[in-house]
Amino acid sequence: MTESVIIVGAGQTAAVAARTLRRRGLGGRITVVGEEAVRPYQRPPLSKDYLSGREGEDGLWLLTEDWCDRNEVGLRLGAHVRKVHRGSRSVELADGTLLEADALLVATGTRPRRLPGVEGERVRYLRTLADANRLGADLRPGAHVLVIGAGFIGAEVASTARELGASVTVLERADHPLGHVLGRRMGEVCAALQREHGVDLRTGETVEKYMETADAAVVTTTAGRAIEADVVVIAVGVVPNVEPLIGSGVELNNGVVVDEHCRTGVAGVFAAGDVARHYHPLFERHLRVEHFDNANGQGMAAAKNILGERIAYTAPHWFWSDQFGRNLQHVGHGHGCDEIVVRGQADSFDFTAFYLHNGVLRAAFAVDRGGDIAVARQMISARAMPDPAGLRDENVDLADLSAATH
Repeated sequence: MTESVIIVGAGQTAAVAARTLRRRGLGGRITVVGEEAVRPYQRPPLSKDYLSGREGEDGLWLLTEDWCDRNEVGLRLGAHVRKVHRGSRSVELADGTLLEADALLVATGTRPRRLPGVEGERVRYLRTLADANRLGADLRPGAHVLVIGAGFIGAEVASTARELGASVTVLERADHPLGHVLGRRMGEVCAALQREHGVDLRTGETVEKYMETADAAVVTTTAGRAIEADVVVIAVGVVPNVEPLIGSGVELNNGVVVDEHCRTGVAGVFAAGDVARHYHPLFERHLRVEHFDNANGQGMAAAKNILGERIAYTAPHWFWSDQFGRNLQHVGHGHGCDEIVVRGQADSFDFTAFYLHNGVLRAAFAVDRGGDIAVARQMISARAMPDPAGLRDENVDLADLSAATH
């Protein structure tokens, strides 16, 4: 019987798991160990509303001090976990403190991937609240911001910088943004959205050399161009934080490998959120995703399984991105799909793209069509085989099409 739980990591997954454990009746000790010295907070606003100044810190916090006190949830903040002991649920902190419990949830998340050779006073990464505060001071009218990487974080930073009056150049190594998630056709739509809003997006180009002068950062690109900027933002992906688990007996492979119940191969050790490479029954493969919705859903699923329930995490992954006045949403897993059916007008950024594999709907991507995504999520869960003509035809109600394919 589980009477005590340690959660390593203090982000979205940890906060949701702690709340779920208490709601589901765990009466014993819950300890949340976080490397940052601040309480758990939301990260999505860091590249959008918080970075732009539209939202303050008060709207970020996930666990209040009052809630933690009333629910006897202990926060060990500013604490680095040195290692998880082999085959056990005990963790050792950097100061030598040993914490033990009946169950351990690893929710350590990720950290930004570093770009070798690009270091200096004008280089920024965006992952933490402190990062956002530092970068926010750089985004001002007339500033030139150079973003390396045209993924969702890079695009959101570019959008916020443009909103605040800065000029923006984005370098993307691939021929089009987000090809690994959306494919070439939709990646080119995302590129067009950036360019339409004044972003100088340069694809097939990245950093060859970096230096700083007294007045600017200077990037020489692989195309031989020299670009001067006031600040350089690196957004080239993330790395899962698995170092404390090396030698623990827990399988590591691009994250912490878990089954559909968020369980590792070590009894009593679970993982969830960005760091977890979980087996997804719907797609019949292990996936590691870095989305807010996944952090919520897996945090709840892990907590329930810690308490002895057998709740498989089967929800299709969903995420959103707000940029350049548009709402982008994606659901499912479209890798390897053999057909894309577009409903609406991609050229005018008002559409939904449906990804099919052998006729089965596997994913959808939409701009300003959240309702379509909600229906698509149900269809993906049902492994629906919708008529492509019906998906394409805007006179056909998607809800009716969904009901007909269940």
